[in-house]
Amino acid sequence: MFDFLKPKPAAYQNLSPEQFAVALRQPEALLLDVRRPEEFASGHLPGALNVEVTAPDFAQRVAALDHSRPVYVYCRSGARSASAARQLSGAGFPAVAHLVGGVLDWPGPLVR
Repeated sequence: MFDFLKPKPAAYQNLSPEQFAVALRQPEALLLDVRRPEEFASGHLPGALNVEVTAPDFAQRVAALDHSRPVYVYCRSGARSASAARQLSGAGFPAVAHLVGGVLDWPGPLVR
């Protein structure tokens, strides 16, 4: 009866750093760093594209991406990437996941 009151399940996956690392081994994986450009420049995951989630053109930039590829997003701590993951799912990306804990919890090397 009041199904509209029930929270909707997330349309994206929350992945631990270990799960995220395994998922990124897929050759078709698309990795997005949704932090500000200066944060990206200070160190990012290898192969990441910088698409700032708070930028006014975020929706237009992600619309140009290949919707058939699985998308993995991260930020500094996980808050912005969760927001980006919701937006990506809403934009029609069928496979979206974000890094819980963000780059702060990433165990691997960063590109500087």
